[in-house]
Amino acid sequence: MFYPMYYFDPTYFLILIGVLISMAASAKLNATYQRYSAVRSRCGMTGEEAARRLLMSQGIYDVQVRRVSGRLTDHYDPRTKTVNLSDTVYGSTSIAAIGVAAHECGHAMQDAGDYAPLRIRAALVPVANFGAQLSWPLIIIGILLGGGSLVSLGILLFSLAVLFQIVTLPVEYNASSRAVKLLDSTGILVGQEVGQTRSVLNAAALTYVAAAAASLLQLLRLVLLFGNRRRD
Repeated sequence: MFYPMYYFDPTYFLILIGVLISMAASAKLNATYQRYSAVRSRCGMTGEEAARRLLMSQGIYDVQVRRVSGRLTDHYDPRTKTVNLSDTVYGSTSIAAIGVAAHECGHAMQDAGDYAPLRIRAALVPVANFGAQLSWPLIIIGILLGGGSLVSLGILLFSLAVLFQIVTLPVEYNASSRAVKLLDSTGILVGQEVGQTRSVLNAAALTYVAAAAASLLQLLRLVLLFGNRRRD
């Protein structure tokens, strides 16, 4: 039989650890991005100009570079074949802006080259969204009604969302690796600028690692908590 979780149990520390990891990664990204947002690149290119040059250097002509509102809302959309750069990246000539723009171009290169992890991640998107939306309602209903099967189904759906975050890691790190190498080989960034943009992209990648770690800890907590109750 299941009982509402209105009491303290040691597994709460798993959530706390996940929160602290996420906060540390976010703070690292903000500090690193802010630092190198103030450093102007020697080439003087904006994020938008650098993105267009990188795409052309790889023979990718069917991808458009667009401006989107917000801060660090940059992303590549394989459905519309667009590199979407935020307000703080599109028109900026900073090391940070060029690094972020190059990273999104890295995703466009993955798409053009049929990079397997990117395809797997894209296939998991609807499943992960479904799992993220229904997992907790099912778990809560299962707890209230004493339905072990509902809780188990909720945990299974939650694990699909966790799987998506794990698959995301090699996709993000590979895009950053492509970006740094290409910025160096094309001469858009030179000397210590390459290392500086690598620092920005590594900090950004840590946020994905932190999110995956936090979700894994949450999943572990659910398994420990409800696994013990089923045995009881």
